[in-house]
Amino acid sequence: MIYGIGVDIATVSRFEKWVKNPEMISRFFNPKECNNASSIQKSCEHYAARFAAKEAFSKALGTGILGFDLKDVYIQNNQNGKPYLVIENKALDLLKNRCGNVQVHVSLTHEKETACAFVIIEQI
Repeated sequence: MIYGIGVDIATVSRFEKWVKNPEMISRFFNPKECNNASSIQKSCEHYAARFAAKEAFSKALGTGILGFDLKDVYIQNNQNGKPYLVIENKALDLLKNRCGNVQVHVSLTHEKETACAFVIIEQI
């Protein structure tokens, strides 16, 4: 059964200031999702899509970004490059308390100036 769905869109250029300011990156992103992309544009796309995933997760959960640290929800990729959400600490506690046993699905995309993420929380 689907507990919740969430979607978010982020403007890629918004993240240029963030990429140039490591404090902003460390404030919102888990060290495991930080990257060393070959260009500012690629870094901006990377972070915009991942920030959208955090927002989409909070919408699927139904809480907004209250009650957990955004760094506790982050994207990793499997051996084939498929993204998946890692949920830790307060975010994981909140997810378990609200939803029970779940599987979380995520899809990311970016094109020039827009990044988008879609999250489904499925109760199992």
